Amino acid sequence: MKDWQSVLFLCTGNFYRSRYAEAWFNFLAPRHGLYWRAESRGFRPHIEEAPLSPHAANRLSDAAVPRLLTRHAPERLLESDLAEATLVVALYESEHRPMMLERFPHWVERVRYWNVPDIDETAPPLALAKVEAEVEALVTQLRAGHALGARATAGAEF
Repeated sequence: MKDWQSVLFLCTGNFYRSRYAEAWFNFLAPRHGLYWRAESRGFRPHIEEAPLSPHAANRLSDAAVPRLLTRHAPERLLESDLAEATLVVALYESEHRPMMLERFPHWVERVRYWNVPDIDETAPPLALAKVEAEVEALVTQLRAGHALGARATAGAEF
């Protein structure tokens, strides 16, 4: 039995939004006394020379958040990742719910969906600020002892 809980952040490429959410969560959680750890995965991992989006890397640097708080490189989502996580968050419902439905249909309603669009819809400073706000709200919920499920009837208390 592990002595911490985990949140898994999902996005398409695991290069930008989910990796930023992972690092931001891992930066905040211990500062708030949470025994939680974040990881991230992607449906179609991004292949680039750089291991992390420059937008995410620059914002982490500006906030003095160490890059080691996110994985080294993008990684593909496996069903075992979903099963091992305490809480799963997909960063953009309209983009990621269909991907969940296609690849992991029995997990669709077990995922919490946020609405943080990718770079083609929202400028990185706005999207990353929204990730920060969502992560901060999640940390507040977890500090209060609540990790709500995807549906009101699927709530859990920690």
